Amino acid sequence: MQLSIISFTERGIALSGEIQKTFLKKVPAEQAIECLLFTKCGAYAETNEDVRFVKKSVSDWAGEQWKEKCALLFIGACGIAVRAVAPHLTDKLHDSPVLVMDEKGEHVIPILSGHMGGANELAQLLAEMTGAKAVITTATDMEQKFAVDLFAKKNKLFITEKAGIARMSAKVLAGEEILVSIEPGHLEAGALPENFRLIDYPPKEKADIVITSEERELDAGILLRPREYIIGMGCKRGKEAKKIEDFLLRNIQEAGILLTQVAAIASISLKKDEPGLIAWSRKERVPFLTYEAEALQAVKGNFSVSGFVKEKTSVDNVCERAALKACGEGGSLVYGKRAEDGMTIAIAKRKWSVRLDEA
Repeated sequence: MQLSIISFTERGIALSGEIQKTFLKKVPAEQAIECLLFTKCGAYAETNEDVRFVKKSVSDWAGEQWKEKCALLFIGACGIAVRAVAPHLTDKLHDSPVLVMDEKGEHVIPILSGHMGGANELAQLLAEMTGAKAVITTATDMEQKFAVDLFAKKNKLFITEKAGIARMSAKVLAGEEILVSIEPGHLEAGALPENFRLIDYPPKEKADIVITSEERELDAGILLRPREYIIGMGCKRGKEAKKIEDFLLRNIQEAGILLTQVAAIASISLKKDEPGLIAWSRKERVPFLTYEAEALQAVKGNFSVSGFVKEKTSVDNVCERAALKACGEGGSLVYGKRAEDGMTIAIAKRKWSVRLDEA
């Protein structure tokens, strides 16, 4: 994730610099949060090479960050942030996370995409790092109730209809009974949320939540489908982002997989800063996971090996091994290695499961 921070005063710029340094020191590498600093305070920016001076309007700047799928942190007034992002809003499943922090660093407020975009989680992280107070206004968070969109995100599920999110939250907050039907073999042990009741699958009555990978007509208040597939990929250094995207999309289609079914893209740690892979990961809001060569070489299976690749990376196959590694236990290779123009791809299917106490 890229966190783009914009400030409007010298004090705000100083705070953004402190946040950037803190992230570099304290955020685990696997979270891959990169901070970029921007400001409308021109005089100060000229003396600080780490800060980019924004000459265009704040709304145009926000639009650029939006296209790059960045998280946005405004150090200033909430009104500035609201006006800046308003023209770029789409829906709660696709909007970028937006936060506001006062220039004293006393409060941090997630104002958009709290659950699906991770703004609430990011606010808590910023609060822990800076000593600020996270001001969370999401009703389910305030009441410590089950949030279906947060549950879906944590359990790698895709929400088929965003309108169901609001209906489900209303029922949960009203204390009504929630009927849940889950495809057999995919529910992990754990406590049920308050007022939740499991019913048979397929449901014989209308269920509030149905979780399944099966393509069938089901009467559900909200239908959740698992993101079952992991894409493993390798490429030559500096491969153009457009070529990577075209290669990815073509092979995903050939494999008969929808983008909504993709849980992550995986590669070797040598590619952790590969611009084309990072760009696709951000665009599709799919995690980009990387592993050391030793960890990949230890993955068991029958792979399409390459002596050239092993000489360059210390592992005989990147794409297939990375896809299986990211699946965890029970994963299987469903689309073997394909190579083209300095790029390789493979797809594995993970064994999915859910816990209802994770929301």
